[in-house]
Amino acid sequence: MTAFGILLAMAVGVGLMLTRRLPTAFALVLLSVAIALIAGAPLIGEEGSVLGTVVQEGAPRLAATMVAILLGSWLGTLMSEAGIASTLVRKIVEFGGERPSLVAVGVFAVAILCGSITGSAPAAMLAGVVGIPAMIAVGVTPTVAAGTVLVGIAAGLPLELINWQFLSDAIGVPVSTVQHFQLRMFPIALAGGLAYILIEMRRKGARHTWAVRVPAGSGAGGEETGDKGAGTPPSRRERAAERRRRRGDAPWYALVTPLVPIVLALGLEVPIVPSLLAGVVFALVTAVPWREMSSTALRTLYRSFDVAAPPIVLFIAIGMLLAAVNLPGAVSALTPVVTAISPSNPWLFVLVFAVLVPLSLYRGPMNIFGLGAGVAGVLISGSIYPAPAVLGLMASYGQVLGVSDPTSTQTVWSSQYAGVRPERSMLSTIPYTWVVAVAGLVLTVFLYLL
Repeated sequence: MTAFGILLAMAVGVGLMLTRRLPTAFALVLLSVAIALIAGAPLIGEEGSVLGTVVQEGAPRLAATMVAILLGSWLGTLMSEAGIASTLVRKIVEFGGERPSLVAVGVFAVAILCGSITGSAPAAMLAGVVGIPAMIAVGVTPTVAAGTVLVGIAAGLPLELINWQFLSDAIGVPVSTVQHFQLRMFPIALAGGLAYILIEMRRKGARHTWAVRVPAGSGAGGEETGDKGAGTPPSRRERAAERRRRRGDAPWYALVTPLVPIVLALGLEVPIVPSLLAGVVFALVTAVPWREMSSTALRTLYRSFDVAAPPIVLFIAIGMLLAAVNLPGAVSALTPVVTAISPSNPWLFVLVFAVLVPLSLYRGPMNIFGLGAGVAGVLISGSIYPAPAVLGLMASYGQVLGVSDPTSTQTVWSSQYAGVRPERSMLSTIPYTWVVAVAGLVLTVFLYLL
């Protein structure tokens, strides 16, 4: 009866999220309290209580992830204000000319870099504000233009330090374990994204709408700075700096900013928070004038709080949900049910969870940034699968929900900015993200279940 009550509460929670009756974070908090009460937890107490364990201890459970989110949002905001992301896209467009495939692949590469810094809508905006119009300009259809940014962000997800920290905290495995799996997931996501771009562009062709116009000040030899008739003519370096200033371009050496945290974390094994902070410092030093550095740092930090607030609130709620499903009463009630329906054969694991991929869409029960965190907690606390296998399962599903979920903020923003409905983006991308997820499940089997 306890298990039935918990499952019913979960079903109600999914319904509230799907129908938008409650924001996801609010629904998860209510669900956490409901699960704890149904599992027999006392309201007040030092251990195993609703207020003490679920609320007090659960709320800061993902604190390291929240700090990483804030720093990632700060770095993303700084990249936007300093023109680093837009400069990368413009350089790609200038290099690609009017070759749609080359421009799309270039924007895809920039989206990977942006996705490795911060996820969701901020990453889509960094790559898409300039990239989507540029792709449409050279003939990429709006649906594929939006999809290109989305699959690029998803391909960058295995390299995103914030995602490493979240999966480590939520699933209870070391960051090194997350890194081990995600680095092997990266080439799969990369191949899936490239396949989407090249196949969909071949299927839908190119539709030239307007010619690419090089922004003022980027032409060669036709523009000078200063008064031609007075003083010493400006040097080549001064003319280049003036053109860059007018266009809002960042210096070339600032364009490696997205790689700084990745290189530190991967190559030098620097912890995640210092790696992200080093990226912020590098962007400030290389892309912001010295006299403006202090004001720019404070301004972008304050703006980053607006960007980071929604995911931080969500992760507070997820921490409570993880605390609730790990209560002894919840574990003992749910373990027999989940064990009965979970496949034990490794290849049946791939088949069953491949069929369940759509449950990660529309805030479904396999969405790790929602009820899926609770499902992962049950799978681990009941010893149904080893924690690294649950990591592989949820990371594989993340490739689908990060691109094809029409309720995710990055999908909504990219689709609407390109002028198409989010559901259209979902239909365009889901055949590819589904295959990527299945490949991730196969990888999970080979790494952790055989």
